[in-house]
Amino acid sequence: MAMIFSNTLYSSSPFLSPLTSTRTKPSRFSKKLKTQAQFQSMEDHDDHLHRKFMEFPYVSATRRQLMVDLMSTVEDRLDSLLLPCTLPPDVRNFKNPNGSAEASLHIRSGEKSSPIDFVIGSWIHCKIPTGVSLNITSISAFLNSSTKAPNFVVELIQSSPTSLVLILDLPHRKDLVLYPDYLKEFYQDTALDSYRQSLLKLPEVKPYVSPSLFVRSAFSPTASMLKIDVEEEEKMEEILRDHVGPAAKEVLGVWLERCEREEEDGKRVIGEEERMELDKRDKSFRKKSIEEDLDLQFPRMFGQEVSSRVVHAIKEAFGVL
Repeated sequence: MAMIFSNTLYSSSPFLSPLTSTRTKPSRFSKKLKTQAQFQSMEDHDDHLHRKFMEFPYVSATRRQLMVDLMSTVEDRLDSLLLPCTLPPDVRNFKNPNGSAEASLHIRSGEKSSPIDFVIGSWIHCKIPTGVSLNITSISAFLNSSTKAPNFVVELIQSSPTSLVLILDLPHRKDLVLYPDYLKEFYQDTALDSYRQSLLKLPEVKPYVSPSLFVRSAFSPTASMLKIDVEEEEKMEEILRDHVGPAAKEVLGVWLERCEREEEDGKRVIGEEERMELDKRDKSFRKKSIEEDLDLQFPRMFGQEVSSRVVHAIKEAFGVL
């Protein structure tokens, strides 16, 4: 499908048809126009795939708008620090053979001189044999070892219109017991726990306890790991619009401000030993995350062929091949 779309753009380009029909040997000028047409085709195709990702289909309008707002904020604020997405088309959007599962993936690596390692966004839609539809939307931003600041993650996992799991956090990258100043700087001074406490005041919101010990250990003490259960869909929309949305945007704002402050204040200068420690921890976390999640779930949802292709690309982007 992706190649058909690209070839259609290429063949319909206004630059090509009059020139190729009147010259037996392309001139230097026609070659230049052909190159421009190919480049425009690639840009148009990339725009199409980005729009496909930003559609966040299969979810409610409120949830879609929240994810679009968060992703747009990340890309707009960090645009000069990020490279274009270079994933193959069949990794940026993919389905399983019978069409019961579809997903979109968007990864942008950071410039070498930036503190950003990569930003990843995704949505997954899967029809489970029991008749339930699973919809997952997520955005994460990972920093490299030039800074010790936490990462950012927001994920919404919904198995019915009236039940949703929210994960919203700045996952720590240093041991909070060994480095109490880290705890103070990024969690106490920013009052991150106030967002979790505010959401828990709603009667429909309860703490969510992941069955994975690894997942529980990876998030900070201020993480909003919450289960939202409502009686009517309209109430879920209200909670997403009036409570989850504002909290997610505030937490993202804290992360963006702290990330940029590290850059501006010169706090990114860290020793080689600490850099190696961060590298080791980051790679261990990413590798384990893939093993605990994608390696187990993707083959079930998308089949072995599709899963192998997508997971390989993710491992490459994560630097854990």
